[in-house]
Amino acid sequence: MLFALAAGTAPAFFGEIAVLVVAGALIAYVFQRFGLVPIVGFLVTGVVIGPHGLGLVRDPALVDAGAEIGVVLLLFTVGIEFSLAKLARIKTLIFGGGGLQVALATLVTAGACLAFGVPGRAAVYTGLLVSLSSTVLVLKLLADAAETDTDRGQVSLGLLIFQDLAIIAMVLAVPALGGQTAGAGGVLGAFAKAGVMVAVALLLARRLMPPVLERVARTCSPELFLLTVVAICFGTAWLASALGVSLSLGAFLAGLIVSESDFSEHAMTEILPLQMLFNATFFVSVGMLLDLRFLLANAPLVLAIVAAIVVVKVGTTAAAVAALRFPAALAASVGFLLAQVGEFSFVLERTGRAAGLSPFGLGEGGSQGFITATVLLMLGTPVLNSAGRRLAARWGARARAREGARLAATEGGGHGPDLTHHVVVAGYGPAGHRLVRVLQGSGIPFLIVTLDPVAANDAEAHGLPVLRGDPSRRRTLELAGVPRAKMMVVPDDDPGAAHRILAVARELGPTMRVLVRTRFTAEADGLAHAGADRVVAEEMESIVRLFHDILETYQVAPGEMRAHEEAVRNGNYHVLRDPSAQGDGMGPCRLDADCFELRTVRVRPDTPVVGRTLRELEAVPFEVRSVRRGGRTLALDAEPRIAAGDELEIQGSAGALLEAAQWFRGAADGAGAVATRTEAPAPGRSERFQPRGDARCTHLDAIEPVERRSAGCEACERIGARWVHLRMCLTCGHVGCCDSSQHKHATAHHEATGHPLMRSLEPGETWGWCFVDGELL
Repeated sequence: MLFALAAGTAPAFFGEIAVLVVAGALIAYVFQRFGLVPIVGFLVTGVVIGPHGLGLVRDPALVDAGAEIGVVLLLFTVGIEFSLAKLARIKTLIFGGGGLQVALATLVTAGACLAFGVPGRAAVYTGLLVSLSSTVLVLKLLADAAETDTDRGQVSLGLLIFQDLAIIAMVLAVPALGGQTAGAGGVLGAFAKAGVMVAVALLLARRLMPPVLERVARTCSPELFLLTVVAICFGTAWLASALGVSLSLGAFLAGLIVSESDFSEHAMTEILPLQMLFNATFFVSVGMLLDLRFLLANAPLVLAIVAAIVVVKVGTTAAAVAALRFPAALAASVGFLLAQVGEFSFVLERTGRAAGLSPFGLGEGGSQGFITATVLLMLGTPVLNSAGRRLAARWGARARAREGARLAATEGGGHGPDLTHHVVVAGYGPAGHRLVRVLQGSGIPFLIVTLDPVAANDAEAHGLPVLRGDPSRRRTLELAGVPRAKMMVVPDDDPGAAHRILAVARELGPTMRVLVRTRFTAEADGLAHAGADRVVAEEMESIVRLFHDILETYQVAPGEMRAHEEAVRNGNYHVLRDPSAQGDGMGPCRLDADCFELRTVRVRPDTPVVGRTLRELEAVPFEVRSVRRGGRTLALDAEPRIAAGDELEIQGSAGALLEAAQWFRGAADGAGAVATRTEAPAPGRSERFQPRGDARCTHLDAIEPVERRSAGCEACERIGARWVHLRMCLTCGHVGCCDSSQHKHATAHHEATGHPLMRSLEPGETWGWCFVDGELL
């Protein structure tokens, strides 16, 4: 090959690679321009250039090799993002939910096949094929939508990990189904090898890999670091394959190994471009399997297979997720997301063919029909995913309405409505347990807000004040007394949930202090931009730092603070519950006194202070100490007019700061009129969207005269992100990015507030959309 390059001639395979990359880029670009998922573009590319299409690529082995690398790199990056701690947290999802999903899908499919006269062995074999979903496709969709850390992403990942483990046993069991000898010993041996692989990965992650990566990083050589990371990825995947474990599972374990290093984020940055390139090759290779001639000749058979698989997969997956006590909306959404058949089914199909088995017992026709249906399902997965999200949004809206009614019925229960100057603890995981014990022992009023029924029952059993509800929902936080709270703490490590909570909490309590705990320091900047006053990283010390900040704020004596720190580190919580052990009994400072002297508030576009001078604010209950704009402090004697985005340092008593909150809330947040010496007109103008005359939406009464709150996506501007298109909420004027953007803030705003309607802000576009009804306006 080197001589060919020197002579100026391209290697034989280079032309096919060029065709693959150029065609993939062009078709994916066209799909992106029309608002479609690029993955579908890659699949269509495979159909067009493959042996059953134009025949531009005739060496499927070459494409398959690139596809294998894409699978390995994708699972490697997922492992880096996930970490061993997160894996331990979802073990119930993996073995409980994943095991139940595979069992249900296999049994239901086999039962349906038997009912249609399929032989027993072929029926069970078909059930195994259908039970698997596409790890690569699902994780790619979740990553593109920034949903990997959401409940939906975590549940999906747990089910997929079990499927990747189950394929080991399936590959060994299929020959036995075909009448060949496999024996229980072979299955047990395979699981023993997998156990050895996992044990080795854990050992490397804890002991060997952190110092190795640190030593390589000290060389300051980007090339050496990238080569080392790729070597870890490929080496671990190869070792897994040698032990009989799938390449994808080995790559995932390699990512877990790297995730325990301080350089995991750097490794992710280096490997991501390679992963994106080879990942596209995988989807092209899947598209090349589709035989259009077979599809046209056997369309009824193929479409029947597709419909049957969707019904079985959605039903069994949703049932498995619901059995773990997740909401019905989430269960249905995950069911639609995992409704396709996975890439490992191709491996299992080849194994069955060698053992004399075929899908549905139909021989070669059954195999071709199954492969064609699988490719069509992968092509249709983005559509199924969108359908699942819309269905979940409808169910979620109804559930929120029921939850709001139930919470409203309990408003007199003595928690949120009766509290003021309190701490709202949003979440009650292990970290929340420790924090609440300190608050209880210090005599600081608090309220736990959690949607986890097990955690809520535990809190109530210990006599703790708890509100059952989602802390990312506006109604829940209103009932928790957030507008009257001094502080909110998000103690559990869930950055996705923390972002959703902050989005709502900052609207209701703009002067409230918010503390957030996270494991990784890399997540701190994003959470701070989202509205957190302090972000504390790492587990035990983060808990100590959280309650130290709270106790210091409430002016608890230094000696008592040290006692609390030692009690938490040593596990001596009984000291905190013993009133005689609480120092001099002085307790915290008076709750309505000057515990908070200074507070920094970022000015939002639609708030009453915008456009005012400091002289016009002399009648307000707080004092403006400084104004920062664009990184510099303005001279107060120059009488600057306050603008959106300014950071104001204000001073006042705790009661005054609660009263001051109305000046920093927008009209959509329930702020009423406030009196000043000189009333300044609100900037911009209000408009009322006019829907089409034939609009069938049932939520048109939610349209309000609204003013556009921002020139760009509000959330993206806070975190420094880019967007594709802009959408505006027709109830409050919130501006967010579209679903083609990375963060999908318009949809996130709907899910956080329940506001059902939005409109496009793109030039020349006059359409609106109802999230709940799925109707154009």
